[in-house]
Amino acid sequence: MTLLRDHDLARAFDHASGTYDRLTALNPGYRAELLRSARRLRLPQDGEGLRVLDLGCGTGASTRALLRAAPRARITAVDASAGMLRRALDKPWPERVRFLHRTAEETLTDDEGPYDAVFAAYLFRNVTEPDQVLDTVRARLLRPGGRLAVHEYSLSGSAGHRALWRAVCGGVIVPMGTLTGDRALYRHLGHSVLRFDTAPAFRDRLTRAGFTDVRALPVAGWQTGIVHTFLARNGSPAHPEPAR
Repeated sequence: MTLLRDHDLARAFDHASGTYDRLTALNPGYRAELLRSARRLRLPQDGEGLRVLDLGCGTGASTRALLRAAPRARITAVDASAGMLRRALDKPWPERVRFLHRTAEETLTDDEGPYDAVFAAYLFRNVTEPDQVLDTVRARLLRPGGRLAVHEYSLSGSAGHRALWRAVCGGVIVPMGTLTGDRALYRHLGHSVLRFDTAPAFRDRLTRAGFTDVRALPVAGWQTGIVHTFLARNGSPAHPEPAR
Protein backbone atom coordinates (compact mmCIF):
# COMPACT_ATOMS: atom_id res chain seq x y z
CA MET A 1 0.00 0.00 0.00
CA THR A 2 1.21 3.52 -0.85
CA LEU A 3 1.00 5.73 2.22
CA LEU A 4 -0.55 9.19 2.17
CA ARG A 5 1.97 12.00 2.29
CA ASP A 6 2.15 15.70 3.08
CA HIS A 7 -0.84 17.64 1.69
CA ASP A 8 -2.90 14.50 0.97
CA LEU A 9 -2.42 13.35 4.55
CA ALA A 10 -3.27 16.78 5.95
CA ARG A 11 -6.47 16.85 3.86
CA ALA A 12 -7.38 13.37 5.07
CA PHE A 13 -7.01 14.52 8.67
CA ASP A 14 -9.08 17.62 7.83
CA HIS A 15 -11.89 15.37 6.64
CA ALA A 16 -11.65 13.05 9.64
CA SER A 17 -11.41 15.81 12.25
CA GLY A 18 -15.12 15.84 13.05
CA THR A 19 -15.16 12.24 14.28
CA TYR A 20 -11.54 11.84 15.39
CA ASP A 21 -12.11 12.53 19.09
CA ARG A 22 -15.03 10.13 19.27
CA LEU A 23 -13.06 7.33 17.64
CA THR A 24 -9.95 7.78 19.76
CA ALA A 25 -12.13 7.85 22.90
CA LEU A 26 -13.04 4.23 22.11
CA ASN A 27 -9.39 3.22 22.42
CA PRO A 28 -8.84 2.00 26.02
CA GLY A 29 -6.09 4.03 27.64
CA TYR A 30 -5.62 6.48 24.76
CA ARG A 31 -5.75 9.66 26.86
CA ALA A 32 -4.32 8.07 30.01
CA GLU A 33 -1.20 6.96 28.15
CA LEU A 34 -0.75 10.38 26.54
CA LEU A 35 -0.80 11.83 30.04
CA ARG A 36 1.69 9.22 31.24
CA SER A 37 4.07 10.18 28.41
CA ALA A 38 3.67 13.90 29.12
CA ARG A 39 4.43 13.31 32.81
CA ARG A 40 7.53 11.36 31.85
CA LEU A 41 9.05 14.68 30.76
CA ARG A 42 9.32 15.32 34.53
CA LEU A 43 9.10 19.10 34.21
CA PRO A 44 9.82 20.71 37.58
CA GLN A 45 7.43 22.90 39.60
CA ASP A 46 4.45 22.14 37.35
CA GLY A 47 6.34 23.70 34.43
CA GLU A 48 6.37 27.18 35.96
CA GLY A 49 8.24 29.57 33.65
CA LEU A 50 8.91 26.88 31.04
CA ARG A 51 8.11 26.95 27.32
CA VAL A 52 6.86 23.66 25.87
CA LEU A 53 6.19 22.78 22.21
CA ASP A 54 3.47 20.27 21.29
CA LEU A 55 4.56 19.15 17.83
CA GLY A 56 1.67 17.62 15.89
CA CYS A 57 -1.08 18.47 18.37
CA GLY A 58 -4.08 17.24 16.35
CA THR A 59 -7.36 18.04 18.08
CA GLY A 60 -5.55 18.92 21.30
CA ALA A 61 -5.51 15.62 23.21
CA SER A 62 -1.73 15.78 23.56
CA THR A 63 -1.96 19.47 24.45
CA ARG A 64 -4.44 18.66 27.22
CA ALA A 65 -2.07 15.97 28.51
CA LEU A 66 0.79 18.50 28.61
CA LEU A 67 -1.42 21.02 30.38
CA ARG A 68 -2.28 18.47 33.05
CA ALA A 69 1.35 17.36 33.41
CA ALA A 70 2.73 20.91 33.54
CA PRO A 71 -0.19 23.24 34.37
CA ARG A 72 2.02 26.34 34.73
CA ALA A 73 3.97 25.96 31.48
CA ARG A 74 3.46 28.07 28.36
CA ILE A 75 2.48 25.68 25.60
CA THR A 76 2.70 26.27 21.85
CA ALA A 77 0.82 23.60 19.87
CA VAL A 78 1.25 23.17 16.10
CA ASP A 79 -0.32 20.93 13.48
CA ALA A 80 -0.41 20.66 9.68
CA SER A 81 -4.17 19.97 9.54
CA ALA A 82 -6.38 23.05 9.64
CA GLY A 83 -9.40 20.86 10.38
CA MET A 84 -7.79 19.25 13.41
CA LEU A 85 -6.71 22.65 14.69
CA ARG A 86 -10.24 24.01 14.37
CA ARG A 87 -11.43 21.18 16.60
CA ALA A 88 -8.69 21.97 19.10
CA LEU A 89 -9.58 25.66 19.12
CA ASP A 90 -13.25 24.85 19.79
CA LYS A 91 -12.20 23.65 23.25
CA PRO A 92 -11.54 25.89 26.28
CA TRP A 93 -7.88 26.71 26.93
CA PRO A 94 -6.04 29.06 29.29
CA GLU A 95 -4.24 32.04 27.79
CA ARG A 96 -0.85 30.38 28.15
CA VAL A 97 -1.78 27.85 25.42
CA ARG A 98 -1.63 28.93 21.77
CA PHE A 99 -2.16 27.03 18.51
CA LEU A 100 -0.38 27.51 15.16
CA HIS A 101 -1.09 26.03 11.73
CA ARG A 102 2.31 24.66 10.65
CA THR A 103 3.86 21.42 9.48
CA ALA A 104 6.57 19.85 11.60
CA GLU A 105 9.07 20.74 8.88
CA GLU A 106 7.95 24.39 8.88
CA THR A 107 8.11 24.83 12.64
CA LEU A 108 11.12 27.00 13.39
CA THR A 109 12.34 28.87 16.41
CA ASP A 110 10.08 31.89 16.97
CA ASP A 111 9.69 34.60 19.56
CA GLU A 112 9.01 31.94 22.23
CA GLY A 113 11.81 29.56 21.38
CA PRO A 114 13.99 27.77 21.91
CA TYR A 115 11.78 25.53 24.00
CA ASP A 116 12.57 23.86 27.30
CA ALA A 117 10.75 20.70 26.21
CA VAL A 118 9.20 19.23 23.06
CA PHE A 119 6.38 16.68 23.04
CA ALA A 120 5.48 14.83 19.83
CA ALA A 121 2.60 12.35 19.88
CA TYR A 122 1.79 10.17 16.86
CA LEU A 123 3.89 12.42 14.62
CA PHE A 124 7.09 10.84 13.37
CA ARG A 125 5.65 7.93 11.43
CA ASN A 126 3.55 10.46 9.47
CA VAL A 127 6.32 12.81 8.33
CA THR A 128 8.19 12.27 5.08
CA GLU A 129 11.64 12.96 6.52
CA PRO A 130 11.79 12.03 10.22
CA ASP A 131 15.54 12.66 10.37
CA GLN A 132 15.02 16.19 9.07
CA VAL A 133 12.39 16.88 11.72
CA LEU A 134 14.61 15.46 14.46
CA ASP A 135 17.47 17.64 13.27
CA THR A 136 15.20 20.71 13.35
CA VAL A 137 14.06 19.84 16.87
CA ARG A 138 17.60 19.35 18.17
CA ALA A 139 19.29 22.24 16.38
CA ARG A 140 16.59 24.92 16.28
CA LEU A 141 13.66 24.19 18.58
CA LEU A 142 14.97 22.57 21.77
CA ARG A 143 17.43 24.41 23.98
CA PRO A 144 20.67 22.70 25.01
CA GLY A 145 19.81 20.24 27.76
CA GLY A 146 16.12 20.45 26.92
CA ARG A 147 13.87 17.41 27.10
CA LEU A 148 12.15 15.51 24.29
CA ALA A 149 9.29 13.03 24.69
CA VAL A 150 7.93 11.14 21.69
CA HIS A 151 4.72 9.14 22.16
CA GLU A 152 4.43 6.87 19.14
CA TYR A 153 3.08 3.68 17.67
CA SER A 154 6.40 1.85 17.37
CA LEU A 155 6.27 -1.92 17.57
CA SER A 156 8.60 -3.83 19.86
CA GLY A 157 9.87 -5.97 17.00
CA SER A 158 8.22 -9.19 18.17
CA ALA A 159 6.06 -11.19 15.77
CA GLY A 160 3.31 -11.35 18.39
CA HIS A 161 2.95 -7.60 18.71
CA ARG A 162 2.99 -7.20 14.92
CA ALA A 163 0.23 -9.82 14.58
CA LEU A 164 -1.83 -8.14 17.31
CA TRP A 165 -1.59 -4.79 15.53
CA ARG A 166 -2.68 -6.35 12.23
CA ALA A 167 -5.67 -7.93 13.95
CA VAL A 168 -6.71 -4.68 15.63
CA CYS A 169 -6.41 -2.77 12.35
CA GLY A 170 -8.35 -5.32 10.33
CA GLY A 171 -11.02 -5.95 12.94
CA VAL A 172 -11.52 -2.53 14.52
CA ILE A 173 -9.62 0.49 13.20
CA VAL A 174 -10.22 0.24 9.46
CA PRO A 175 -13.89 -0.85 9.76
CA MET A 176 -14.63 2.06 12.09
CA GLY A 177 -12.81 4.48 9.82
CA THR A 178 -14.81 3.12 6.89
CA LEU A 179 -18.07 3.89 8.71
CA THR A 180 -17.04 7.55 9.08
CA GLY A 181 -15.99 7.85 5.43
CA ASP A 182 -12.29 7.93 6.25
CA ARG A 183 -11.16 4.47 5.16
CA ALA A 184 -8.08 5.76 3.28
CA LEU A 185 -6.80 7.61 6.35
CA TYR A 186 -7.24 4.73 8.77
CA ARG A 187 -5.73 2.23 6.33
CA HIS A 188 -2.78 4.65 6.08
CA LEU A 189 -2.48 4.87 9.87
CA GLY A 190 -2.54 1.09 10.20
CA HIS A 191 0.12 0.50 7.55
CA SER A 192 2.24 3.41 8.77
CA VAL A 193 2.81 1.56 12.05
CA LEU A 194 3.91 -1.60 10.24
CA ARG A 195 6.36 0.37 8.09
CA PHE A 196 7.72 2.61 10.83
CA ASP A 197 10.78 1.97 12.99
CA THR A 198 10.59 -0.64 15.70
CA ALA A 199 11.20 0.75 19.18
CA PRO A 200 14.91 -0.21 19.14
CA ALA A 201 15.32 1.29 15.65
CA PHE A 202 13.71 4.61 16.62
CA ARG A 203 15.80 4.76 19.76
CA ASP A 204 18.87 4.35 17.54
CA ARG A 205 17.55 7.05 15.19
CA LEU A 206 17.33 9.47 18.10
CA THR A 207 20.89 8.68 19.13
CA ARG A 208 22.18 9.18 15.57
CA ALA A 209 20.39 12.55 15.49
CA GLY A 210 22.54 13.70 18.43
CA PHE A 211 20.15 13.21 21.34
CA THR A 212 21.48 11.82 24.60
CA ASP A 213 20.05 9.82 27.51
CA VAL A 214 17.74 8.09 25.01
CA ARG A 215 15.25 5.63 26.49
CA ALA A 216 12.25 3.70 25.15
CA LEU A 217 9.53 2.94 27.69
CA PRO A 218 6.43 0.83 27.02
CA VAL A 219 2.93 2.03 27.77
CA ALA A 220 0.39 -0.03 29.72
CA GLY A 221 -2.62 -2.12 28.72
CA TRP A 222 -3.25 -3.71 25.35
CA GLN A 223 -0.83 -1.27 23.68
CA THR A 224 2.21 -2.68 25.53
CA GLY A 225 4.74 -3.51 22.84
CA ILE A 226 2.82 -1.42 20.30
CA VAL A 227 3.11 2.13 21.68
CA HIS A 228 6.23 3.49 23.39
CA THR A 229 7.37 6.68 25.06
CA PHE A 230 10.80 7.77 23.85
CA LEU A 231 12.67 10.12 26.17
CA ALA A 232 15.84 12.04 25.31
CA ARG A 233 17.82 15.21 25.97
CA ASN A 234 19.35 17.70 23.59
CA GLY A 235 22.95 17.00 24.52
CA SER A 236 24.23 17.44 28.05
CA PRO A 237 22.00 19.57 30.27
CA ALA A 238 23.20 23.14 30.60
CA HIS A 239 21.56 23.30 34.06
CA PRO A 240 20.37 20.65 36.54
CA GLU A 241 16.77 21.46 35.55
CA PRO A 242 15.22 23.27 32.53
CA ALA A 243 15.80 27.02 32.68
CA ARG A 244 12.94 29.01 34.13
